[in-house]
Amino acid sequence: MIGNRTGRTTLAVIAAGVALCSCGSSGTEGTSAPEQRPHGYVEGAEETAEAQWRLVLADDSGTAHLLDPATEKVTEATRTGGITDVESDGRFAYLATSSGVRVFDSGVWTGDHGDHVHYYRAATRVIGEYQTGTAPDASTTVAGDPAITALTTGDEAHVVDRKALESGRVSVTMRSRGRAALAYAEHVLVAATDGADGTVTIYGRDGRPAGRIQESCPAPRGQAITRRGAVFGCADGALVVTGRGTELSGKKIAYPGRVTEDERAMAFHHRPGTAVLAAKAGRDGIWILNIAAGEWTRVHSGPAAAVSGTGEGSPVLMLGEEGRLRSYDPETGEALASTELIKRVRQGKPSPVIRANTARAYVNDPAANAVYEIDYKDDLRLARTFKLPFSPGHMVETGW
Repeated sequence: MIGNRTGRTTLAVIAAGVALCSCGSSGTEGTSAPEQRPHGYVEGAEETAEAQWRLVLADDSGTAHLLDPATEKVTEATRTGGITDVESDGRFAYLATSSGVRVFDSGVWTGDHGDHVHYYRAATRVIGEYQTGTAPDASTTVAGDPAITALTTGDEAHVVDRKALESGRVSVTMRSRGRAALAYAEHVLVAATDGADGTVTIYGRDGRPAGRIQESCPAPRGQAITRRGAVFGCADGALVVTGRGTELSGKKIAYPGRVTEDERAMAFHHRPGTAVLAAKAGRDGIWILNIAAGEWTRVHSGPAAAVSGTGEGSPVLMLGEEGRLRSYDPETGEALASTELIKRVRQGKPSPVIRANTARAYVNDPAANAVYEIDYKDDLRLARTFKLPFSPGHMVETGW
């Protein structure tokens, strides 16, 4: 047991798996009827009644750990070279190093069937790694769908076959120059590097070009996949791509007035899939991008160490560089709640992040060897503190 429980836990409790089969006679002696597998069956996985959240934490030594908030148990996941970044597509964690990316299967994920979802858990394992050849300090972004995951490291985009990962191997099916890449609508969208034309190219999953988005995205920085479309951050605002197949179109949500290079949104953060995005606005505060409303809201909160949206009609969270956690109305930017959380925010990289699910948000504190669990719907109540025997410099959440 680790941590200090300061509130009632409402996170998912691991439920018994569903393993149903139907057997019977086919009318021929000695021959059985084909096995009837239940809807949503996944071979090698156990279906659970509720979401199975996990936190993948990496320390400065290059060791990654898995924290189960339901049991408070911490286990070692993998050891690799110095980890520079960690991202996730919901199930797999991608640990970037100076030479490549190591893929770790967290063993928990959600299967979205549109009108309903299934929750799964399976054994954890290291899948493998591949070389990227990018600069050691290059940031990594990840955006995937059930079939493929698109990663960008520096100015290079890679597409990884999710089905291959599920079978235990790494298969990179496509590489392209690009500042941002998204797996969306059964295609891959790649925003060009800093070229003046700002081209966003549509690729098929076979890696072949299938068209372009008519609306441009100059100097792309930042990306997100939401239920209301795929989003690229551009020098002049946000490009939202919607549609199906190759019938994709883009619409620009322009910044409200003049925005300097230092003030623009460089990276978006949100609860996965939701359509309210948050980003730092330089040293001035934060941006809130509401995709449904098609507008930006600027909050002059002062310098932010970390930000995240938690959903439509749900608070936007911001951790100030002084260590205070604040929440804001996603439509108006009005301040809602505030609490002292971190005594000393580590400057530079890695810095704290905010990861949110439907029930809780998590904030890592590398300087204090801790992770804080926040009930963001209850005035930022500190639900639990997980004290760790290492510094959690990087943190992602899986299970979504």
